[in-house]
Amino acid sequence: MPIEVVYERRGRGTPLVLMHGIGHRWQAWEPVLDRLAPHHDVIAVDLPGFGASPLLADREYTMPAAVAMAAEMFESFGLDRPHVAGNSLGGVLALELASQGLVSSATALAPAGFWNAADRAWALGMLSVLRLTGRTPTWLRAAFVKGRFTRLLAAGMLFGKPGRLTAEMVLADLDAFVGCTAFDLVASAGRRYVFESPAPAVPVTVAWGVRDRILWPRQARRAAEVLPTAQHVLLAGCGHIPMGDDPDRVAELIIDTCGRASLDSAA
Repeated sequence: MPIEVVYERRGRGTPLVLMHGIGHRWQAWEPVLDRLAPHHDVIAVDLPGFGASPLLADREYTMPAAVAMAAEMFESFGLDRPHVAGNSLGGVLALELASQGLVSSATALAPAGFWNAADRAWALGMLSVLRLTGRTPTWLRAAFVKGRFTRLLAAGMLFGKPGRLTAEMVLADLDAFVGCTAFDLVASAGRRYVFESPAPAVPVTVAWGVRDRILWPRQARRAAEVLPTAQHVLLAGCGHIPMGDDPDRVAELIIDTCGRASLDSAA
């Protein structure tokens, strides 16, 4: 059976699939969707087991299985080698897909997998703490995010400019962290994962927020060593989820990366 996922689709043009991070949902891309839609047929997905997409109970959640699931997802949309952009988990999935020649370009925002053991433990630990915060009683979560200081404290782990988020947005993200059925499976697989795939032959951009407190920006240096032919960018003022911090710059990077693929194909 084809993989069915919940998604938001806007725009027209060459296809572009957007993939979120662990514990998140397609709404992470909301700030950039209308900036990308004039240029591409944009599909922001809830990956299986996240957001409103169901867990694939008969599948593993290792990276090879995730790549296979993504390829099946493209097929279900009728896509052949779309452009992809991803954040964190979605970022490294974009790179793995590019390495296997399954996409036309890849934009990876703070991709996982370029960590050492300590950085990996920190990232998975902090994300687990955020998930535990979301498991508190509903009234306590609502009170927590209503207070400006506590809301900024929680959102500041993920965003470089947490003041832009409303209480409703933070509460919805916490609910997504709690509700995702694939979190533990992906986190368990992540404890054994490091990006070691061949460098992609398609255009790739790797971008890192200088205020990232989940995957520290020093990991960008290893990404540059492992992927020397990619374009590497530091995003001033941005945290782990830069789409909400600087949507104009993120959209510009994605559009530019897709455009380089078009130039390559025309040459």
